[in-house]
Amino acid sequence: MKKRVILMGPPGGGKGTQAKSLTAAMHIPHISTGDMLRAARREGTELGKQADRYISAGQLVPDDLVNGIVAERLSSEKDGYLLDGYPRTIAQADALEAAGEKIDAVVLIDVPDELLVERIVNRESCGQCGAVYHKLTMPSKKPGVCDVCGGALVQRADDNEKVVRDRLVAYHAQTQPLVDYYKSRGLLFHINGNAAVDVVFEEIRKALEF
Repeated sequence: MKKRVILMGPPGGGKGTQAKSLTAAMHIPHISTGDMLRAARREGTELGKQADRYISAGQLVPDDLVNGIVAERLSSEKDGYLLDGYPRTIAQADALEAAGEKIDAVVLIDVPDELLVERIVNRESCGQCGAVYHKLTMPSKKPGVCDVCGGALVQRADDNEKVVRDRLVAYHAQTQPLVDYYKSRGLLFHINGNAAVDVVFEEIRKALEF
């Protein structure tokens, strides 16, 4: 049976890039909470209809509904998956376990906060094709112009230092209990994310033994 893996990491830590590579290499689906909620609403499942009432009203979907939608989605994935964005709390981790989902490994990509701030505040992307650049390490050939399609490069409004630091404080407060939870179960693998993308991938590959 293929592995059931939870992927954790800070904003700007490269989690999205690694998720794409891992799911392709391991032949398992990349499942995020957002994807599951959208799918449940689109398919019109009973849980999806309930979640839609909260989302349409601009409210957070309660834990019990999120847990139900996740359990519903994962029950059809018997050949493994890469779970991203869930669980976010100990209660959700307990619900995942109660649903009978036996997690094989939890991968935590670690990157120092100062490096994350530097990465994010210098990040910009093309408003047309979505290509991503970095002002210091991977700038476009012509400032403000996309190399791929010639579109204008923009920076997200929340990619400023204060917002980024606030997000990191919230991330650490939310994540640490889960880190301890999975570490106590012998499932946690710390991966140094302060390296080239292919090096980080190789370290994850070794940890997961595939």
